[in-house]
Amino acid sequence: MMHVRMTRLLISLVATLLLLAGTAWAQHKAEKVFTAIVTDAQGVETEVKNILFYWEEKVSETAFVPHELKQVPVKRGTATVNVRFDTIKQIDVKTGPDKTPPVFIITLTNGKTGEFALAIAGSFKGESDFGEVELPANGLKKIVFK
Repeated sequence: MMHVRMTRLLISLVATLLLLAGTAWAQHKAEKVFTAIVTDAQGVETEVKNILFYWEEKVSETAFVPHELKQVPVKRGTATVNVRFDTIKQIDVKTGPDKTPPVFIITLTNGKTGEFALAIAGSFKGESDFGEVELPANGLKKIVFK
């Protein structure tokens, strides 16, 4: 009787571990990595692998919370729209006067185009052939997703 309970407990434990391992593997496999060719305001092109939209939220005078997104937060009227990287083909950037957010002309993979103001001052960061790179959004001309 005790042997049967121990066997059932062991089988249950192994099944749980396999389920958790499978879920973790599926989540890891689902993490898509994006690559883009980014052109800055000086016309310099940089291939950025594992590109993310990065910004820091100030929570006190000395503390910041970093945010890394696979989407671009833009304004459409009063709404904030988070345009996912997997839907974007290209972003053309128009810079405005100092302290105003740049305007993004986003072309989706389905061909639709829209013009939006960047909702959050941030940058695009990732890996280049020479190391980690961070490119402020207000200093860009174009981003072409591969």
